[in-house]
Amino acid sequence: MSIEIVHGASRKPVVSVELIRILESQTEWSGRLLIGYPITRTSPGPNRIDALWMSEDKGIVAFDLVEGADPGDYGFRQEDSANQIERQLRDELRLVRRQRLRLPIHTISFAPAAKVADQQADDYPLARGDSVIEELARFEWPESDPDVYRLALSVIDRVSRIRRGRIKRTIRHDDSRGARLKRLEDPISTLDHMQSKAVLETFDGVQRIRGLAGSGKTIVLALKAAYLHAEYPEWRIAVTFNTRSLKGFYRRLIRDFHSDQTGEEPDWQNLRIVNCWGAPGTAERDGLYHEFCLRHGVDYLDFRSAKARFGGRQAFAGACKQALDGVREHRPSYDALLVDEAQDLPPAFLKLCHAFLKEPRRLVYAYDELQNLTGESLPSPENIFGRTSNGVPRIRFDDEGGDGPRRDVVLHTCYRNSRPVLVTAHALGFGIYRSPPKEGGTGLVQMFDHPNLWEAVGYRVRDGELRENAAVTLCRTRETSPEFLEDHSPADDLIRFKSFASEIEQAEWLAKQIGRNLEEDDLLHNDIMVINPDPLTTRKKIGVIRAKLLDMGIQSHLAGVDTEPDVFFKPDAASVTFTGVHRAKGNEAAMVYIINADDCQADAFDLARIRNRLFTAITRSKAWVRVLGVGRRMRELTREFQELKIREFALDFKYPSAEERARLRVIHRDMTQAERRRVEGRNRNLGDLVRDIERGDVHVEDLDEAVLDKLTAILQRRSR
Repeated sequence: MSIEIVHGASRKPVVSVELIRILESQTEWSGRLLIGYPITRTSPGPNRIDALWMSEDKGIVAFDLVEGADPGDYGFRQEDSANQIERQLRDELRLVRRQRLRLPIHTISFAPAAKVADQQADDYPLARGDSVIEELARFEWPESDPDVYRLALSVIDRVSRIRRGRIKRTIRHDDSRGARLKRLEDPISTLDHMQSKAVLETFDGVQRIRGLAGSGKTIVLALKAAYLHAEYPEWRIAVTFNTRSLKGFYRRLIRDFHSDQTGEEPDWQNLRIVNCWGAPGTAERDGLYHEFCLRHGVDYLDFRSAKARFGGRQAFAGACKQALDGVREHRPSYDALLVDEAQDLPPAFLKLCHAFLKEPRRLVYAYDELQNLTGESLPSPENIFGRTSNGVPRIRFDDEGGDGPRRDVVLHTCYRNSRPVLVTAHALGFGIYRSPPKEGGTGLVQMFDHPNLWEAVGYRVRDGELRENAAVTLCRTRETSPEFLEDHSPADDLIRFKSFASEIEQAEWLAKQIGRNLEEDDLLHNDIMVINPDPLTTRKKIGVIRAKLLDMGIQSHLAGVDTEPDVFFKPDAASVTFTGVHRAKGNEAAMVYIINADDCQADAFDLARIRNRLFTAITRSKAWVRVLGVGRRMRELTREFQELKIREFALDFKYPSAEERARLRVIHRDMTQAERRRVEGRNRNLGDLVRDIERGDVHVEDLDEAVLDKLTAILQRRSR
């Protein structure tokens, strides 16, 4: 057994290190030790508990750490700490029975340099060294209860109160979807160990947080920003992201968490929530790139100008690089920057953020390991931040050591998607059970360059080997896909695929289902999200469905079109959210309907990018998914899903070689419109030539022999 250590900001680092050494040396007890946390509300202002140990064996132990020789009035400090923690816990009525807390709060002063002897007088123990173990052994929790322990953890983490601040549900049926959803949210109200470390541990330099969709990255960054602001209110901090609709979500989370710690509204001048790009105008339109340009006196480019200069796909990357190249004198402005959705932002933007920071340049960036499904979704830190003149990487994460804050945090557990939902997203995104093309080869669309990434994101090998050219069967574990996420409903209800003869049939079925969700299932309008995978057709494709809903008296809106760009859900209005897949990123809903999914079964170009849309859409759901589509392509997509179900949601495939993976990237690569037109033109010409040869209008002997030899050689290499 061991105690999990989470390093918060400590005002007493020397004694903290000694306490950690002693507690880690014992093997009898477990639990979680928080250093420099929690921050509690007091009338003079925020107060920090020196260290807090939470254990199923002992309950709660608050440490008063003393760095000098004189412990002073340690009994008063112990009493004060116990009172602060008790006030915090009593806000959760489920922790109180007959006016008494259901778990004990113990206190102890730890003073390694104290000149007085160890004491136990007046129930205020004082320990100077390893004797702290003897003192802790005296603490007991006679009625230890795992559920009470987890609930107390959630209160200390403060996640339970953040969830409780959402819209209240009216439950009319005990087993309705709304009732199951309410029960589902309760177990997620506690941060796991790695999430706690990601929130509280801040490295003086660059820190990276990686994890699957649904692993809690956004909540972790919001809590981290609020914690840093409460701990260092004088710092200038900014949180930025790619999806504009996240702004309101971040603001609510940060406000709730900060006020719960300090009793005060955040100072929004020092803690900013800004877009990554930004534009001139009001403060709401500002962004980090725009502010960087103003601060350094370099030219700012809006999207249209950047697109004209660098092309649509390289617009932001080019704008950021131009801004960095134009700086004559660096003028750092921030003490800490937190970047969410880094997989959707160019490396040049991360370099810009790094350049905008004061020493020691505290940059935290979070990204989704599988967001792009092409291996590492961002280049290595060595490639992003470059090397010194001596060739030494400026930033690297493979040299970690010691017991301090982690600079590279991996969140392995998915708390949003159930196992069947998440594995379905991966199976379809990679094309695991996609039919091979007629000319032979694999049905795979894309694959990790590094096989061990599968294990890093929570899969384990059930059969075979996880190496190139080997057959392997992968499944998720209970630890990385908790069972409570799927126990609330049968697997056939968690995710369903449904094919229709026409889009009208699809629209009629969907409208009836949404009506049933609202009238019979106890779901709220904000529990429902309708996603169209193709962003270019969304406004046109959803018109019929919205009209049918309106006829039924159900309001709806298209996020970012019928609302401000920063608004996704309408919390104060009963309205169902419709969205394209890009704006859906970073958001979640209990019931997700994906319409026109047949678009993701195209045989044409950009199949990897198209499948990524389906992957992203499916992973927006925290309970139920309905994948809808029309015609033959939808039936083929449904066949892939049925293959997965037959295998009980396991991934069974042959891991492609490096050469095969390279070929996949070529076949399914993301093409520009010009490249696509050129290839389509060549295909038409080649098709016409084949037909002419078959009809006898053109003879093979008439063709250039050298060109034929080259074409034959290419086709032979392709068939190997």
